[in-house]
Amino acid sequence: MTKEHENLLASCYKSCLEIADKNGVDSIAFCCISTGVFMFPNDRAAEIAVQTVKEYKEKTNSSIKVIFNVFKDLDEEIYRELLR
Repeated sequence: MTKEHENLLASCYKSCLEIADKNGVDSIAFCCISTGVFMFPNDRAAEIAVQTVKEYKEKTNSSIKVIFNVFKDLDEEIYRELLR
């Protein structure tokens, strides 16, 4: 995993949020992007996801509801801790 990979992952979340807001979507759900076959570390991927969403919502005052959909208990623990 490189800084470029981290930036690309953050860009993915930001782009999805922008498109959703542009189209008047009230909520959006994200799975643990890149943590499967792409082998991005789960904890770092979650940090990027949560940080990017928080920054986007603060910067744009977006009211979009964001749901993080997880498949593993480990991911649920990571996201719960980050969203405290």
